[in-house]
Amino acid sequence: MEHQLKTPRIAVYPGSFDPVTKGHMDIIQRASRQFDKLIVAVLNNLSKNPLFTVEERKELLATVTGHLPNVEIDSFRDLLVNYMDYKQAHVIVRGIRSVTDFEYELQLASTNHKLNSEVETIFMMTNPKYSYLSSSVVKEIASFHGDVGDLVPAEVEKALKAKFVK
Repeated sequence: MEHQLKTPRIAVYPGSFDPVTKGHMDIIQRASRQFDKLIVAVLNNLSKNPLFTVEERKELLATVTGHLPNVEIDSFRDLLVNYMDYKQAHVIVRGIRSVTDFEYELQLASTNHKLNSEVETIFMMTNPKYSYLSSSVVKEIASFHGDVGDLVPAEVEKALKAKFVK
């Protein structure tokens, strides 16, 4: 019997991650158990005005995911389906916090499927304790020197404090 090489199951979790939150980490940890490789891909969105540079976001993600051997950190500024082809990935992972998220994510998933029918999107429900959490909320609290320790990994909290020095 001939041995067939198993194609690795590669998924991409795209996002701005500005900054990465405990909600993002929940999705990353759970998704990393489902795939041979999970690529956390920082979107270099030129229309947004991010707090952290793409490089800073990648460094923070690399630090907080260092314990997950099958997680790779990368960035892209192309159509997601083109990036998927480049990375030979077939699954997009998206976290869902609410019905509002679902409607938006369904539109994106349908568009991506139209652009490349080989790409599937899977939705992971966020842990209920993070259902209210977003990077925008974290940045707003941090900008007023509020406590974000329960919302982001310690390394991210430190980086936020450095950005919003009193």
